[in-house]
Amino acid sequence: MTVEVVKAEETQVAEVVVGVEEETKKVTNESEQVVEVDEKVKELDDEPKPKVIEKSSSYKEESNYLSDLKEFERKALNDLKAKLEEAILGNNIYKKEEPKKTEAEAKEGEEKEKEEEIVAQECEEEKVDTGISIWGVPLLPSKGTEGTDVVLLKFLRAREFKVTDAFEMLKKTLQWRKEANIDSILDEEISPDLSSAAYMNGVDSKGHPVCYNIFGVFESEDLYQKAFGNEEKRKQFLRWRCQLMEKGIQKLDLSPGGASSLIQVNDLKNSPGPVKKELRMATNQAIQLLQDNYPELVAKNIFINVPFWYYALNALISPFLTQRSKSKFVVARPAKVTETLLKYIPVEEIPVHYGGFKRENDFEFYGKEGGSVSELIIKAGSTNTIEIPALEVGSTLVWDLAVLGWEVSYKEEFVPTDEGSYTIIVQKGKKMGSQEGPIRNTFRTNEPGKLVLTIENLSSRKKRVLYRHTANKSC
Repeated sequence: MTVEVVKAEETQVAEVVVGVEEETKKVTNESEQVVEVDEKVKELDDEPKPKVIEKSSSYKEESNYLSDLKEFERKALNDLKAKLEEAILGNNIYKKEEPKKTEAEAKEGEEKEKEEEIVAQECEEEKVDTGISIWGVPLLPSKGTEGTDVVLLKFLRAREFKVTDAFEMLKKTLQWRKEANIDSILDEEISPDLSSAAYMNGVDSKGHPVCYNIFGVFESEDLYQKAFGNEEKRKQFLRWRCQLMEKGIQKLDLSPGGASSLIQVNDLKNSPGPVKKELRMATNQAIQLLQDNYPELVAKNIFINVPFWYYALNALISPFLTQRSKSKFVVARPAKVTETLLKYIPVEEIPVHYGGFKRENDFEFYGKEGGSVSELIIKAGSTNTIEIPALEVGSTLVWDLAVLGWEVSYKEEFVPTDEGSYTIIVQKGKKMGSQEGPIRNTFRTNEPGKLVLTIENLSSRKKRVLYRHTANKSC
């Protein structure tokens, strides 16, 4: 986004920003604190020795194992299960649908109702639907299904373990799913034009599926009108968003030890922003709909490429969010996108256009020896090399390399084992700017030797290098 555009948007949302200045500062300060903590962690290791990255997560989710629950949480879960069992067996989950009657019909019906009451009670057990489920998990507690507790805990946590509130939330969700035919939504073709606006891709370091939401596609006026042009289109947008959520849930493991929630990555690059009334309305409606009917199914909401206006929009939608939902927000300015994503997602699972190693339909490192990602810290003003052995003649070396923030000088050479052979320049040394993406290169060996990657840190800050390599042996 150019400076001119930013200034134009700044003028348009000035009144909003003035009213929410304190909240903006709060979000900004929290974001800065996260960065400061990360910088301190980096300072702990000054040794330029490569190390294999261990997959870990900087946030902690509550356990779904009964043995890990606190006493009041176990009691709340048992109370909710008792209420749910009674409601299902009593056929009291869904609202009773009664046809409207005239006064005359109502009077005539009173006598018949009394006569039929006894028969109806005798047949009630046959009408009870004990197969009520949500997200493929049966809800009748006495069935003993493993995922039932996991689902019920989501509703309890969304309502701070208030049993009555959680029970009402569950009933409303089931009623909404029935009325909106959500259980069959995956079979529908909804707004195919929106396929570029969101997609599932990879998992985080704990196995949570990752959903990328690309708000920049709505910069296209044609697509914007197709999505938000009128009330009916906005309804279709909301249904499409629910369908996307259901697709994500299909990838979850709703068992006590499974990855039972998603990671949402929201890319705001080139997004139209809050000045677009229709987008703002649809966003608020989507937030409310998802928060009411998909509790605790998002582990983190990561906002990347965040522009100025995000802080104003955050203040506008903040009243629609619970404190628990807001605590899951992570914000990253354009310069910190890769660094922020790496806190939650392994580099091999981050798409290449976000600074990671994941490429579409790429199987170079799939199921092969080696290929694990290593990390190297380069001190300010110093030079380090990465050596990749190539002892087998005819093999093809493949490597990925990324430097967070770049601003380094980089070159690639093949050094033969035979001292009488010449060094081969694979890539001439060149300065890499801060906007460079990850490098993928290959080299076929004609003699034993080693590939040497040289990185000179030209900046005043230490640099974090991530790399991996493998060899495709000759047949």
